[in-house]
Amino acid sequence: MTVTHILLSGVVGSTAYGLAHEGSDVDRLGMFAAPTETLHGLHGPKESHVTTAPDRTLHEAAKWCRLALGGNPTVMELVWLPEELYEVRTSLGDELIGIRATFLGARRVRDAYLGYATQQFRKLHSRAGDQAGRRRTAKHARHLKRLCTQGYELYATGRLTIRVDDPQSYHDFGERVAADPSAALPLLRHFEAAFDGTPGVLPEQPDERAAEAWLRRVRQQFYTPHALPA
Repeated sequence: MTVTHILLSGVVGSTAYGLAHEGSDVDRLGMFAAPTETLHGLHGPKESHVTTAPDRTLHEAAKWCRLALGGNPTVMELVWLPEELYEVRTSLGDELIGIRATFLGARRVRDAYLGYATQQFRKLHSRAGDQAGRRRTAKHARHLKRLCTQGYELYATGRLTIRVDDPQSYHDFGERVAADPSAALPLLRHFEAAFDGTPGVLPEQPDERAAEAWLRRVRQQFYTPHALPA
């Protein structure tokens, strides 16, 4: 299905992090605006479109805002990508990038990033010990380290660096954890303590007013009034 009115889209995932290897999928994430008039009927438009080959996820603008205001690490990437990774970037997309800091709240960032990292930790122990299982375990370990590192940076500084420093250290960490899943626990505990011991720079809650104002501009731009019948 062709999705129209894409406002912002780019390459995310392992390619963006600098952790891709030969054969890695190229993941894309984006946001689109539904025609405003479709929001007023009995059945609203589909809020997300997910495809494989190519791997692409597109969220409707309101859904993206709700997820971002909740601190969702995956959707948050879209407004912090390096310039060269954007494939669609409209004026409304630029406006959203300009207000990205208003989506941040200390508690939600901490809970979301540490929550996702903890999910990855739990997955480490659910994989079989064969070669395929070791590869999946290593991948979960890399994501655990990335989520902790990126989440802490966002919490402490209000900035998010998508491309990781020293990608080899992430691959090495993944291999260590694939051999012994318990090796991931000290890193997780370290970052839990770091979050607890750092006041950070973020407000306690995000500023929903900026997102609301931006979303209203989106609705205005994509509203096409229909003439009433005579």
